[in-house]
Amino acid sequence: MGRNLYNTKYYHRDLSWLRFNHRVLQEAADSRNPLYERIKFLAIFSSNLDEFFRVRVSDIRQIKDIVKPLRKKLISKPNKVLREIKKQVHLQQEEFGTVFTSQIIPALEKENIFLIGQKAFSSTQKLVAQNYYEDILKDKLKIETYPLNGSKSLFVKNETLYLVAEKGDEFIIAEIPKDEPRFFVFPKQNGKHYITFIDDILKFNLRQTPQGEQNLNFHSIKISRDAELYIEDEFSGNLMEKIKKSLSNRSTGQATRVLIDATTPTTLVEALKKSLDVTNTDVVQGGTYHNFKDFFGFPNPSDKKLSNNTLTPLEHPMLTQYDSIFEAIDDKDQLMHYPYQSFEPIIRLVEEAAVDKTVRALKITIYRAAEESRLNDAIVLAAKNGIDVFVFIEVKARFDEKNNLKWGEIFKKNGAKVTYSYPDIKVHSKILLIEREVEEETKRYAYIATGNFNEKTATLYTDFGLMTAHKKLTKELNKVFLVLDRTIIVPKTKRLLVSPFTTRVKFIEFVNREIALANAGEDAYIILKMNSLQDKEMIKLLYRASVAGVKVDLLIRGICSLVPGIKNQSENITVTSVIDRFLEHGRVYIFGNAGEESLFIGSADWMTRNLSHRIEVVTPIFDKDHHKTIRDLIDIQLKDNVKARIVDAEQKNEYVQNDNPKVQSQLATYEYFKSKSLKK
Repeated sequence: MGRNLYNTKYYHRDLSWLRFNHRVLQEAADSRNPLYERIKFLAIFSSNLDEFFRVRVSDIRQIKDIVKPLRKKLISKPNKVLREIKKQVHLQQEEFGTVFTSQIIPALEKENIFLIGQKAFSSTQKLVAQNYYEDILKDKLKIETYPLNGSKSLFVKNETLYLVAEKGDEFIIAEIPKDEPRFFVFPKQNGKHYITFIDDILKFNLRQTPQGEQNLNFHSIKISRDAELYIEDEFSGNLMEKIKKSLSNRSTGQATRVLIDATTPTTLVEALKKSLDVTNTDVVQGGTYHNFKDFFGFPNPSDKKLSNNTLTPLEHPMLTQYDSIFEAIDDKDQLMHYPYQSFEPIIRLVEEAAVDKTVRALKITIYRAAEESRLNDAIVLAAKNGIDVFVFIEVKARFDEKNNLKWGEIFKKNGAKVTYSYPDIKVHSKILLIEREVEEETKRYAYIATGNFNEKTATLYTDFGLMTAHKKLTKELNKVFLVLDRTIIVPKTKRLLVSPFTTRVKFIEFVNREIALANAGEDAYIILKMNSLQDKEMIKLLYRASVAGVKVDLLIRGICSLVPGIKNQSENITVTSVIDRFLEHGRVYIFGNAGEESLFIGSADWMTRNLSHRIEVVTPIFDKDHHKTIRDLIDIQLKDNVKARIVDAEQKNEYVQNDNPKVQSQLATYEYFKSKSLKK
């Protein structure tokens, strides 16, 4: 591997992302996980990889077409990066296949669940397969014929499964119906459960039809297409309308990966390449089956529980004691941590505001909305009730544009003021501000979080949310909304960190303060928990801190371009990554500050986009109880020796192993909050 891809200073961001996805694959291989959780991790791995090709590989390919001087500033040697990506993906796909065939399939069979192909159908199952095809699938199937010389152009839909087979001097292509379940469960036989892919139902039946009269062998193909919308000019006209019109581009975008069954004959592969107008660079050899993300819906026909016990979100120990969330916030800042605690309090806050006669205004940013949402329904009710409702909707939140636009129309129709995306910048902050008129004075209530206003993801992602009536914080947050409403250009804030205005500057200041302490011979430390760390300026600064003797502990779930453990560069930096049942999503920033520890939470990773090209909000935690809670939870994660991986200079993803008592941080966190609930 060349120094341009892996070197002692920076690990390439896209290759680091692949190492993160490898950690997901490790969970599928981990026999300590229940069987159906392991299957779910195979689905997550597959879904992640699809998005990676649609977004990141697409970006790199576009860079190839840029003039060389500018291209050098964006990425070094894109062809080399693409080759390395293809190599690493191939290795991971091989590992994926081994986990699936050598571990998952035998484990299923121990539970009397058999995933079988068409060649293993019994005589009874063949009849069932024929009936299912004739009754359900036949009329939904689209079959076309193309010349084997590739002289006729072929278009296949994005992320859609097809079966192809040679027939003389032609090839047949059949689109697998999307509106049918991917898996078919046969009637139980002799106490055993049999499941097959719909692919095999089709392969079996197509061999029996006139199209299959030559006993054809069908192979799977799938294409991932460029997911970029390519808005040519964000600065003129109606950006929201441009995005709406561009959404259809995703179904016809450039192919970024053509996944072809590795057993497909060379003559058919060449015909497909010509017909699809793709090259060897685009083609990735895969297994017999594609779209393993469909394993999210893999049926369990047995009566055994083969997945994790549910960790039911706990009630908040304080908020359940109040009839009014406003009263609770008046008494004390309130901290929530999802999904260990219920998302219900934030819904209650908005629902309460919607019917409160003293509420004058409600302002909120929405990045990824749930499709069905009580919280959004409460926003609608607030607008209907005459409250001054302002909603900033980020319609450039990739893959959520359509749903966000839908909610924007609903809000607007019911009287809310709706503002959509800024040109050339995303609004990624998760903020809410409510204004009440109390005793002829305006009183503000704020909610600042690390995660979205989304009831569904609040059960899957770990996030912090702070409710506060702190006068200075709420006043500063109002300035952020004035920026979003285009009333002012720059929000002047002293306590809140707001990208792209002050976040980078303040974080640099905090790191430099620790460096100065270390240089003066005092204890100095930094603890950062983030999704991703990629920004080179901040990485260089952390290297400087390490050289000065600052102890740096990083909890990074995904991309980590920093290279730890290098002498005279990063020997005082440790990086660990926790992958478990929930997606680690909260961002926490801790600085020693000479014994007066500073602690912040917010929406910003240390990526260039978050610090310089997005509107993000980071808040200090002033309340000592909440400071202690977050610190306790970070300490629990730093002690994880069950699900934590070491991110070393080569990102080998070795599990943390030591002789300390076993700590699985997510389970330990749940028990931490459970004990607090019992004490209420």
